[in-house]
Amino acid sequence: MSDQTEKAFLKQAGVFLNKKRQVGTKSGKDTRWTKNVGLGIKTPVEAIQGTYIDKKCPFTGDVAIRGRLLRGIVRSMKMKRTLTIRRDYLHYIKKYNRFEKRHKNISAHVSPAFLDLKQGDTVLVGQCRPLSKTVRFNVLKVIATAASDKKKFAKF
Repeated sequence: MSDQTEKAFLKQAGVFLNKKRQVGTKSGKDTRWTKNVGLGIKTPVEAIQGTYIDKKCPFTGDVAIRGRLLRGIVRSMKMKRTLTIRRDYLHYIKKYNRFEKRHKNISAHVSPAFLDLKQGDTVLVGQCRPLSKTVRFNVLKVIATAASDKKKFAKF
């Protein structure tokens, strides 16, 4: 049914795997539980038709998206199923009547439904419960793909 990559047996929490087969019928398609996260975001086709098991996935796991929706540029994908996005913004300095450039790095969980992500892509992340020490966001959608690998300030 699924890609077993860990030592422990992975399965979706709400799916019963030991269904009795009827005599004279062929075994049908494997059952897979998916959900709509809402907020106008469509469930990816890979999440519906795929065979991966990820309990932290917002489409097939037990994670609710609530709170903020943020947009950022993928900066690093060195962690397993986690990426770092960079959010650029301008901060106003009243004394000098000018703006300065600032940025924040945010760690976000990546579902296996988004296999084609690369460094430099623009993604939409949604806030969820804490998934680890630093991860509080989940990738919901890929907005744009990278044009170049050059590091730049995204607002201009």
